[in-house]
Amino acid sequence: MFVWDALHDLTLVILMVCAVVSIGVGIATDGWPNGMYDGVGIVICILLVVMVTAITDYKQALQFKVLDKEKKNVIVQVTREGIRQKVSIFDLVVGDVVHLSIGDLVPADGIFISGHSLSVDESSLSGESELVDINKKRPFLLSGTKIQDGSGKMLVTAVGMRTEWGTLMVHLSEVDQDETPLQVKLNGVATIIGKIGLAFAVITFLVLLVRFLLVKADHHEITKWSSSDALKLLNFFSISVTIIVVAVPEGLPLAVTLSLAFAMKKLMHDRALVRHLSACETMGSVCCICTDKTGTLTTNHMVVNKIWICEETKSIQTNSNKDLLMSSFSENVHGILLQSIFQNTGSEVTKGKDGRDNILGTPTETAILEFGLILGGEFKTYHNESEIVKVEPFNSEKKKMSVLVSLPNNGGFRAFCKGASEIILKMCDKMLTADGKAVPLSEKQRQKITDVINGFACEALRTLCLAFKDMENTSGANSMPDNNYTLIAVVGIKDPIRPEVKEAVKTCLDAGITVRMVTGDNINTAKAIARECGILTDYGLVIEGADFRCKSPQELEEIIPNLQVMARSSPSDKHKLVTQLRSVFKEVVAVTGDGTNDAPALAEADIGLAMGIAGTEVAKESADVIVMDDNFKTIVNVARWGRSVYINIQKFVQFQLTVNVAALMINFISACISGDEPLTTVQLLWVNLIMDTLGALALATEPPHDGLMKRPPIGRNVNIITKTMWRNIIGQSIYQISVLVILQLDGKHLLKLSDSDDTKILNTFIFNTFVLCQVFNEINSRDMEKINVFKGIFSSWIFLAVMFSTVTFQIVIVEFLGTYANTVPLRWELWLASVLIGAASLVISVILKCIPVGTNKDDNTAKHHDGYEPLPSGPDMA
Repeated sequence: MFVWDALHDLTLVILMVCAVVSIGVGIATDGWPNGMYDGVGIVICILLVVMVTAITDYKQALQFKVLDKEKKNVIVQVTREGIRQKVSIFDLVVGDVVHLSIGDLVPADGIFISGHSLSVDESSLSGESELVDINKKRPFLLSGTKIQDGSGKMLVTAVGMRTEWGTLMVHLSEVDQDETPLQVKLNGVATIIGKIGLAFAVITFLVLLVRFLLVKADHHEITKWSSSDALKLLNFFSISVTIIVVAVPEGLPLAVTLSLAFAMKKLMHDRALVRHLSACETMGSVCCICTDKTGTLTTNHMVVNKIWICEETKSIQTNSNKDLLMSSFSENVHGILLQSIFQNTGSEVTKGKDGRDNILGTPTETAILEFGLILGGEFKTYHNESEIVKVEPFNSEKKKMSVLVSLPNNGGFRAFCKGASEIILKMCDKMLTADGKAVPLSEKQRQKITDVINGFACEALRTLCLAFKDMENTSGANSMPDNNYTLIAVVGIKDPIRPEVKEAVKTCLDAGITVRMVTGDNINTAKAIARECGILTDYGLVIEGADFRCKSPQELEEIIPNLQVMARSSPSDKHKLVTQLRSVFKEVVAVTGDGTNDAPALAEADIGLAMGIAGTEVAKESADVIVMDDNFKTIVNVARWGRSVYINIQKFVQFQLTVNVAALMINFISACISGDEPLTTVQLLWVNLIMDTLGALALATEPPHDGLMKRPPIGRNVNIITKTMWRNIIGQSIYQISVLVILQLDGKHLLKLSDSDDTKILNTFIFNTFVLCQVFNEINSRDMEKINVFKGIFSSWIFLAVMFSTVTFQIVIVEFLGTYANTVPLRWELWLASVLIGAASLVISVILKCIPVGTNKDDNTAKHHDGYEPLPSGPDMA
């Protein structure tokens, strides 16, 4: 299929027609087989171009297919064979019981078994934006819909293409990947160059035709025409068409696709799944990252480190003895604490096949349940002793989770609540004493508890409060109370910082990328973590979400430049911050998110980064990149690759434009001066292959280096071709054109050629020198500013392979395929001369790089990475 697509290129079709006519006229003129060599040479070259293009496209398609499968791979929690476990959506079967919670994508069609407050967004199927409540009366759940609230279990009845969503997908054709902004920009460049090439081709054809007619008129043969004259005219036409082929830089879009695909593949190995191609290049321009704390900057392996209960603070160790922990408290306190842990939870403790306890749930829930197990609690015993009446799952707006249970033996109802310390403490008017009694909470005690919370937070502990409320009558059983609770305990949860985060944050600051932490945690916890990571400096600003959302636009303009930490923030605060950064400060913003409510901020940002482990399916659907390991270092890696993509494309553009200018000018000047072309159709097609496909392969797949992160971000609207690039293109083109024109005019004398076929030797030498100039020019293009272009060359095996294959093919074409390529074997001294002329372009490159150029306005790509000192951090950065 890809071969067939490649054969549809208009210029290649014209050349194939020219080749067929050339073979026919050639055989009629020169007989068999001599007359067919020119035409067959063109056909072979066309097939080579087609095969290389088709294979490259095929490999890209395969890679995108693998990435697409990875993109659609969702991990689902199911109960199978009596055991709760995680399976891939591709392994889901009819009869599985699927556990659903807020933010999940319903993975199959099924029937509701049990659950609480389950609401589903069916807009993807029905187009209706109103949420649908799922219950025993309306039990049907459809694949592709999203859980917006509540939790539940579902029995799978249909999977894959047999679901409603699957049936819909069968009738829809796969939508093609949109072109990225860089591809659009380069397509514009390609169109302009193509038009210039077309003009040169027409002028070259007219010059050759006029010269030919003038020569015939001069010899009084204007009325005498033969098949050899027809062959000459055909040759003029095919050369003009080939000039168009060479001039049209179809390699530009190919280079972008290659570079992006290469980056995507490498990022997959580095645990980042790129969902949209354009995200790779946009990350190169990011100048601000708004990151979550939990799981991104921290390890997300949480453990209860301290607990305040009954006016005592206790430190918890993993091997702590429950008797030591609870010895000073009554059994009643112990029982209520375990009830609040095991009944007010969205997670579950299951027995694995090895008999060990496995906790399935969020890291915070897991930490609290582990603590409950240390206290000697049994999950099933406490979870099943009371009937759950109503559940309010945790969400980032309320920052709390509540459950209402009916107590056994008609003991009325009890509401349990846990969540952000300040919020739960405000809801409490009593506290639990050591003997299990609820006593009124005085202002002095309330202040003391606040001090405990702040003390935990300053130790970088995440604090939660646990509370309960007994309700005598059943009238309020269906409504969740929000006051008059009794405080049970304050829990301090430790979530250690990832060891690599500090270095990653420093790398961002060196690269001119501002890192802002946006978290739902207590302000003291947020400050402690941010300072430890290197995000918060002495001159940085810390603000709470409630204060941030009250600020006027003028106040926001003043505080945002210095804002480094936002604590107790809601998803709407994050969305507001992103909107301000993009619209007012014109920054390119990357945002991390994991919750369903983060979707608007992820969609608003230039780059949405969803968490692969902690993230909900709704968040992942809104994101451009999924960070599979939830690690901040991976985000920095995506930025490094984004910059690499952009720089690689610039290298290729510089290389291609140099070849374009040189090839067009040498053929045009030769046509005007001598009436002949030094480069034949076959030779030009080979140059085109080097220039487009092989050049793109070599330069677009170079891996990034650390120097990329020691320069400012690439501006949003900078020109792809900088002044530095123009300097290199013009300088190299002048050198190549000058050398080749001198050889064309006086080559026989300079090379002391006196053989009978000296014209053919000279043309072969010009062709060979031109190709070797491009080989060395490709090496020059590895770095646009730095003199040492060989640095790191051995780390790019693709580049070395392309160089080796180009030179090998060139030797074969010159020495063994002369019949088809219109070349003759060259003596070793002529080969050496070609190599020296090509290598001299390295010297020219050094001279050019010593010539200073002014930078374009807002052009951050004009200076090289090694020309920048690391940008200041701390007060200077602020």
